[in-house]
Amino acid sequence: MSIDGPCTPQEITSLIDAALLVLSTPNPGQKASYTHEFATMWHQGLLTCPPADNSSNRPPNKPARSLDSLPPGKIRNRGKGGSLQSRIAIIHSLCHIESWAIDLGWDIIARFGTDLQYKALLPRAFYNDFVTVAADEARHFLLLEQRLADCGAHYGDLPVHDALWESAQATAHSLPARLAVEHAVHEARGLDILPSTIGKFRAGGDDKTADLLANTIYKEEITHCAAGVRWFKYLFDKAHNDKEMMLGWVKEARQFDRVELWFHHLVKAHFYGGLKPPFNTTAREEAGFEECWYLPLQSSTTT
Repeated sequence: MSIDGPCTPQEITSLIDAALLVLSTPNPGQKASYTHEFATMWHQGLLTCPPADNSSNRPPNKPARSLDSLPPGKIRNRGKGGSLQSRIAIIHSLCHIESWAIDLGWDIIARFGTDLQYKALLPRAFYNDFVTVAADEARHFLLLEQRLADCGAHYGDLPVHDALWESAQATAHSLPARLAVEHAVHEARGLDILPSTIGKFRAGGDDKTADLLANTIYKEEITHCAAGVRWFKYLFDKAHNDKEMMLGWVKEARQFDRVELWFHHLVKAHFYGGLKPPFNTTAREEAGFEECWYLPLQSSTTT
């Protein structure tokens, strides 16, 4: 399938083609809509598993986006949720994170599902997990977008930055590194921050947003972090159990006798700066992300 011309979900037959269409769609609402439709099609068995490697089926270097971005340092402080303006700024930021998370869910499928280093190793369960992650993020985006509308604002009203994608670009060559940084470190950081964010909305009198974050988004984000940790462990086990594999990432994994040590190595190589405490140890543990994975990587300050 070519993504250059008009296309509808009904014309999609491959999961890779579905991923590419989402990644090439600039409108954030349409990204979410396509994601919902493709996830339904996948779980109904209407989309094929990734085909053999094909250079024409590679994802873009950067997903299409309709919003202009600024450097992260140029984004104004969003405040503590005490005013309507501050709450709008926080919800807008959360919307943006969820929109990028949609693309990240599809990118890991399109980028590594056609890479012969990994394709033969990845079972259908891998694609199930990340299709589900993308679908959850799409639903989160739409729910938060509605909260913005309820507050008299819209996604795109405020400036945004693309720091999440910058770290994705740094791990575009390596599935283990992508899982470690984007789908473990960043997802876990979200779990650390969400309780205080929920508290800001409660204190500001916005129980609707607080309930959405606490009862839906927070719980599902734990499963997203768990997916990153689970498939990182899976690759480590494959590297150690299949002695015939001699790929570069496999040889690297075999240098470490414990999975968390390989994780430390990759995070130090691809994530800039230490991990910031305090950590949400309860949620991290629920995701299978034990303290031995992240405590050795913590920064020396709590700021």
